[in-house]
Amino acid sequence: MARRWFGRKERPDQLPEDAPAAEDPAEVQAEPEPDEAAELKPEDPEPEEAEPEPDEAAEPEPGPEAPDVPGLAGRLGAVTRRAGAGLAAAVIARLPAVRAAMLPRLPRLVLAIVGGLLLFASFPSLNWWWAAVAAAALLAWVLTRPATTPAGGLGYGFLFGLAFYLPLLPWVSNLVGAMPWLVLAATCALFPGLFGLCAVIVRRLPGWPIWFAFVWAAQEWLKSIFPFGGFPWGSVAFGQTQGPFLPLVQLGGVALLSTAIMLVGFSAAAIELEIVTWWKSGTSKEAKQAGPPPAVVLPGACICLVLLAAVVVWPQVRHAGAGSGGESTVTIAAVQGNVPRLGLDFNAQRRAVLDNHVRETLRLAEDVRAGVAPQPQFVIWPEDSSDIDPLVNADAAEQIARAVAAIGAPILVGTVLDVPGPTPDTSRYTNTVIVWNPVTGPADRHDKEIVQPFGEYLPMPWLFKHLSGYADRAGNMVPGKSSDVVHIAGVPVGVSTCWEVIFDRGPRKAVRNGAQLLAVPSNNATFNKTMSEQQLAFAKVRAVEHDRYVVVAGTTGISAVIAPDGAELVRTDFFRPAYLDIQVRLRTKLTPATRWGPIVQWILVGAAAAAILAGIRHNGWFPRPIRRRPAPRPDEGGRRPYFGRHRGAT
Repeated sequence: MARRWFGRKERPDQLPEDAPAAEDPAEVQAEPEPDEAAELKPEDPEPEEAEPEPDEAAEPEPGPEAPDVPGLAGRLGAVTRRAGAGLAAAVIARLPAVRAAMLPRLPRLVLAIVGGLLLFASFPSLNWWWAAVAAAALLAWVLTRPATTPAGGLGYGFLFGLAFYLPLLPWVSNLVGAMPWLVLAATCALFPGLFGLCAVIVRRLPGWPIWFAFVWAAQEWLKSIFPFGGFPWGSVAFGQTQGPFLPLVQLGGVALLSTAIMLVGFSAAAIELEIVTWWKSGTSKEAKQAGPPPAVVLPGACICLVLLAAVVVWPQVRHAGAGSGGESTVTIAAVQGNVPRLGLDFNAQRRAVLDNHVRETLRLAEDVRAGVAPQPQFVIWPEDSSDIDPLVNADAAEQIARAVAAIGAPILVGTVLDVPGPTPDTSRYTNTVIVWNPVTGPADRHDKEIVQPFGEYLPMPWLFKHLSGYADRAGNMVPGKSSDVVHIAGVPVGVSTCWEVIFDRGPRKAVRNGAQLLAVPSNNATFNKTMSEQQLAFAKVRAVEHDRYVVVAGTTGISAVIAPDGAELVRTDFFRPAYLDIQVRLRTKLTPATRWGPIVQWILVGAAAAAILAGIRHNGWFPRPIRRRPAPRPDEGGRRPYFGRHRGAT
């Protein structure tokens, strides 16, 4: 074999002159070195490689071994192990840097989470209305830190939203599991995240608490219309049913009440920050430089303005709850028939729900005849109280007519009506409330206009059917068109069916079309009591906003009658058959929120957009205009300079 040379790169034929001559290769092989000769003496034991054992000698010499080629699974396993080891090493190597980056951000992360939990505490069933103010103050403190970047504002706002929506919406998982609940909460949290981003943009503007409040109103508006028609669940105003600021909803609706609550919290944070800055300044000279008086005066004036407005409106709201002698009255009843929980298939369940409401109405009729309950002028049944089309199914119509005849008054029946589909095999239906008179039968009706995505219909079925097995549970409802008002026993009643009550446009449209009483037929059988409590809070806000009595009728509860001041007059328990029979007053006045609510909302959104643009300009983030360079002047030689080379003058 040829020798391998290391160190100096010299070939054997180019050795130095003083190097000894190489020995003949034959002599080198024939004459072993002394050590090798000693190892091969007869008296010494021969190495195992020198002479194979007899059994091995009998075997033929094996040929050249095939290379060991691992299979695909083995190669993938090796690659995975190497990648995992590399990833683990990279993570471990980055831990000190991550720890160093997280430590200064930890207080802001904790405060963002605490703020979201406090906002949740303002909603039912805790109803700590003041917690919303504290939540706004904590969020403002996080977003006004100099170290909080726009990306950080997005992250802190998203974390704030997650801490709020995750405990607010767990009832979604009762029907469809945990994953849709988590996806819905994360989607809703994107809007507080967007607020955090925009808040960092406008925080350097004078009077930033005002701009913060406007931006919050804008993100609530955006969430109420996008995506899939919006999801206003979680607006700050709906957590103020037991707070002193609730009367403000009469002035400008839900948007104004939410803005006022957040403005108080942001202003309180601004005052606190100025006090802390002044306290840390030390000397009187530095205290004067800590902040001009308007930095405290303006937030204080905002808080006083909100309090003053609430004090001015409160007597009017209180008087609406007490009523006056000149108003006409009407006795109404709401029936809660309940639903069977287990043991029935779908068709039997639908018929059992109808039978339950007929049975409870018959019990009401017996109490009326016995003098235990007053005779109602009309009765309100819940949404889906007859989940069988009574205009097609004669048995369902017969049962409804039986209940109407027994009580001797018309019934507002919640049902579903079949409508023609694009093909004969496609079934579609509307979520409808029908007035069923004792003699003439079906009369006025309201078709639900705002249908619930992923519950009553499936948006983009070509996509979501492949993403979740729960998509097949969605209904095939289509929105209807109506005035949102039905006339029953001569009374114009505005109807907001379940989901519609959380949208501003539903109750407002009904009242502007002449409704003197609001009805909210609801079906919460697939959800829990927490969801029903939250929906009842929405109805309380609508009662104060539009100065109307609101009757909530649920299949399983909670059914209630709410006065125009937001007080509950009567209510039922959850998952128990019951009825409510009470006298209420009919109201005709239109509040400022009913008249100008959309205008107020657009003003808030427009102010937020203007503030964001002003903040971008103030921060110098607008792209600079491209200025055209002046044309070069000819030099003395009559030549014009050009990039790269000179051309002769023309």
